[in-house]
Amino acid sequence: MSSSSAAPAAKPPIRDALVAAAFRLFLERGYEQTTVDDIVALAGVGRRSFFRYFPSKEDVVFPDHEGCLADMTAFLAASGAEHEPVRRVCDAARLVLRMYAENTTFSVQRYRLTRQVPGLRAYELSVVWRYERALAEYLRGRFAGRPDGTLRADVIAAAVVAAHNNALRSWLRSEGRGDAGAAVDHALGYVQRTYTRPADAPAARARTGAAGADPREADDVLVLVARRDAPLWRVVQELETALGRG
Repeated sequence: MSSSSAAPAAKPPIRDALVAAAFRLFLERGYEQTTVDDIVALAGVGRRSFFRYFPSKEDVVFPDHEGCLADMTAFLAASGAEHEPVRRVCDAARLVLRMYAENTTFSVQRYRLTRQVPGLRAYELSVVWRYERALAEYLRGRFAGRPDGTLRADVIAAAVVAAHNNALRSWLRSEGRGDAGAAVDHALGYVQRTYTRPADAPAARARTGAAGADPREADDVLVLVARRDAPLWRVVQELETALGRG
């Protein structure tokens, strides 16, 4: 063999080959017109191989979400008392963005496809709900025993998902142009400013300890500035936020 001969290109793993074949056919024929038999024929594998990796045709459209959900769950499970909980779930949501940003072309194609096929849109919503549930379960543990702790956890988890997806979908609609990370950071920053309470911060917990408030702070004075025409409920809400009460 001549030393100048090029080595044959390595075949992609079966899972990747199935995803590539599926999206090629979806773009050429349409999602509804493409069958599993069509996909495996183009990928050069059997039906058993397809169902070994994907339970259904819908799953091949979202091949990376199971792994991302597992990463998010592990990330949250590794959290400690030093992690401020709202920031932690925002950081967990950034794992989803990273997954999308790793392959912009594929992510944009999938976004277009899910907009065209109602069944895929419903499937995507079920995936989003699983992310939200993972965030909420972590927050429920952090807010356990507090007044409205479960409600607060569920509301914050929903807000994180809504903010993340608002920025992500804007980026996908732009065909992946611009800085997706900056857009998501801006959206999640809004959630952090809205829902983070001083009592949740590690510094505040270090001062108060497990027994409660630091007696040295008993004479602290809080000054709250509000517009004269601000509704009373807004003033009370700002006061509770400043005091870290819920």
